[in-house]
Amino acid sequence: MLTEIEKKVIAAIQGDIPLEANPYEILAEGLGMEEEAFLGILKSLDEKKLIRRYGATLRHQKSGFSANAMVAWKAPEEKIQEIGETMAGFEAVSHCYRRDPKPGWPYNLYTMVHARSQDSCRDIVGQMAQKTGLSDYSMLFSIRELKKTSMRYFETE
Repeated sequence: MLTEIEKKVIAAIQGDIPLEANPYEILAEGLGMEEEAFLGILKSLDEKKLIRRYGATLRHQKSGFSANAMVAWKAPEEKIQEIGETMAGFEAVSHCYRRDPKPGWPYNLYTMVHARSQDSCRDIVGQMAQKTGLSDYSMLFSIRELKKTSMRYFETE
């Protein structure tokens, strides 16, 4: 069972993080608490496995990246960890994850590549293929963004 202050901390980190030198201090002040206590609650929630991950959403089109592609790769299962780490190391890659292949769709590794143009995406994917030795892949370019939100818990009034 979560305490009321834990719920408030969770609600506070769901929104935009202040673009300041000490964003957690600002979030903590908004709850009438010290930054150290705020961070302590976050750490406790993590240790209890109540927070699985904490991330940021990049609004890639607003930041100048007008092209992006989900690339589905067919990677040898025994090398997927190594290949995934190599691909995740590319600056243009925001997501890299493994999925089970399905009948008619043999791909098991996925990367999200962001660039300023589709040609740039293709160039980056070519570099990734060359560096990893993978040649079986499919590029799926985004046409338009339909949703860019996350689950929200314990909304504030």
